[in-house]
Amino acid sequence: MYGTPPALRLFVLHHAGGSHLLYRHWPAGLPDTWDVRLLDAPGHGLLLDTPLIADAGRLADFLLSSIEDDLTCPYAFFGHSMGALVTYEITRRIVDRGLPLPVWIGVSARTAPQVPGARDPYHVLPDDQLRLRLKELGGTPDGVFDDPDLWTLFAPVIRADLSLVENWRPAPDAAPLPVALSAYAGREDLGASPERMAGWEEHSEHFLGLRVFDGGHFYFLDDPGPVLRQIEHDATAALDAAGATRSS
Repeated sequence: MYGTPPALRLFVLHHAGGSHLLYRHWPAGLPDTWDVRLLDAPGHGLLLDTPLIADAGRLADFLLSSIEDDLTCPYAFFGHSMGALVTYEITRRIVDRGLPLPVWIGVSARTAPQVPGARDPYHVLPDDQLRLRLKELGGTPDGVFDDPDLWTLFAPVIRADLSLVENWRPAPDAAPLPVALSAYAGREDLGASPERMAGWEEHSEHFLGLRVFDGGHFYFLDDPGPVLRQIEHDATAALDAAGATRSS
């Protein structure tokens, strides 16, 4: 016998230089009727031995192909930083290909596509400056900075991801996504401030709002509870709205 389908399948996409490990406790903090899938980009986490993909479009194609067979129930995306722009690219491909649409997407700590990027890209910085910037952002274990062998292992991954983020250009004149979307920001995040996140409203036909949390770029590190409750609230509202639309 087949089990009961999940009420929602949530795909979580990680930040530059990261992996599913930072989000490994999230499934336990979300409804047990949800199927929470923590994705890894090639060269990260469980896919550490897979060649890196340093292009947002190609990464979106790879991840979509890996989950396409699982889009068989109501589903949603939440992407943090690099994961947010990849979520946007995956959703655009889903729309273009006529696949079943996600009921909701959450984009976190990534400026809206039309907002100019940083003038001083991180991916070309010398090692000492890059380590300093990454320490300021948080989200990278101190051991990576303190152990020369670990830095040698992870620095190419981090630089490739940062290159992907900093060289990404959204398709010009792309129509707003026909999907419910919420934007999540840390109040003290200097790179993806709430003001720079607010522009996501232009990229959804069903913008649910800007959610602002205390903290910086990794505002959920010390206590993921508030962001998980907001994800549950927003995704459930979108799921309920989608159900009402289908039954009307």
